[in-house]
Amino acid sequence: MMFYKETNFKETPIGKVPKDWIIDKLGTLCRFKRGFSYRSSQITSSRTQIRFLTINDIEKEGGLKREAEKLYIREGVEIDPEFFVDEGDVFIANTDMAKGFIIGAPVLMKNIDEKYVYSMDLTKLIFNKAEVDSGFLFYYLTHPSMRRRMKAAAQGTNVLHLNHVIVRNFFIPLPPFPEQQKIAEILSTVDEAIQKTNEIIAKTGRLKKGLMQELLTKGIGHKEFKDTEIGRIPKEWEVVRLETIGDIVNGFAFPIKYQGKKNGKYIFAKVSDTNLPGNEKYISVTENTIDDEVAEKLGVKIYPSGTIIFPKIGMVIYLRKVRILTKAGTFDNNIMGIIPNEKIINREFLYYLLLEKIDLTKLIGKTTTPSIRKSEVKKLKIPCPSLSEQQKIVEILLAIDKKLEIGRKEKVKLERIKQGLMDLLLTGKIRVRI
Repeated sequence: MMFYKETNFKETPIGKVPKDWIIDKLGTLCRFKRGFSYRSSQITSSRTQIRFLTINDIEKEGGLKREAEKLYIREGVEIDPEFFVDEGDVFIANTDMAKGFIIGAPVLMKNIDEKYVYSMDLTKLIFNKAEVDSGFLFYYLTHPSMRRRMKAAAQGTNVLHLNHVIVRNFFIPLPPFPEQQKIAEILSTVDEAIQKTNEIIAKTGRLKKGLMQELLTKGIGHKEFKDTEIGRIPKEWEVVRLETIGDIVNGFAFPIKYQGKKNGKYIFAKVSDTNLPGNEKYISVTENTIDDEVAEKLGVKIYPSGTIIFPKIGMVIYLRKVRILTKAGTFDNNIMGIIPNEKIINREFLYYLLLEKIDLTKLIGKTTTPSIRKSEVKKLKIPCPSLSEQQKIVEILLAIDKKLEIGRKEKVKLERIKQGLMDLLLTGKIRVRI
């Protein structure tokens, strides 16, 4: 496959595109058809002959979600044939919640192996498939510039609704049909590589979960076990209170006027920092930092590298966002931390316990906003093997973590490649020679 740099452009309402490309409105290229208007009594999670396609089947920003909860049309429900899904159909989401990750997001149906009916929360884009390639249209609709336009066309506060009048007037560039097909083929190939990487990550994650369950409950090589208040554990293990193996510490208020500094001496972690790329386990980069002067003004304590942190307020408690600080720093008052006494417990071992065996949600009080208290965390009882066995367990799990990290990095690399290709191919800056 040969590529070349385009030099012959024309000005259009969406900027410069190659001279031989057509620019047309989405509403001219496509007829919009909303899906099946249903009652809840017509839908079931039990398998039937007809799958029901809804916005819950769409990934954030577009694409078919692989692990979505499947819904089906109950037997006996009459469905107009126009609501059935055909190979190569493209849909966009009509509704979404306030964050807008899905509003206007597209999904392309290919390699269909079931009968599908699509819901009223989706709109089918009906177009001449001899002139517009389904794959090209899908990828163009997933491009960040188009996603921004779709979100801007949403109306509502708590629930967003897509304004079809606005969306119909969006201009779409169309290369010659064979080039559309080639562009879609290239991007689809990268998507397939991403999907294979996702499958490896998921398989490794399942292996890790199984190993954690086994190692953190039965240990390594034990023959004798005992019943305890926290369940059955190896006879040689002890049951200890969390406060005896480390210091339980709270975070601090962080006024807005002190936020935003990037190059301070200490990291200042917030719950949102757990979502940053690279912070899946260890936190070394945060959106905010402070220096000694600000730390003194705020009266915050600086905690050492190796401090384990987790959310203590809000629904995020249920997500088990346990992290390890790899730099000295502190955190805000939505977070609690444990500074492990490494003469008693390996910090990585404690991290895995918090991730898999210690259920902090059981400590949530009866308040409107979920929260956990330091006094309750202190009293938590945990299993404690010898340090040498802890180390052996950690070495096994770290090997799995390393494999997961390799997979995640490969996925990031592929996603960057895909984004670069989209920016070049969907704008015509780089052309595919036909």
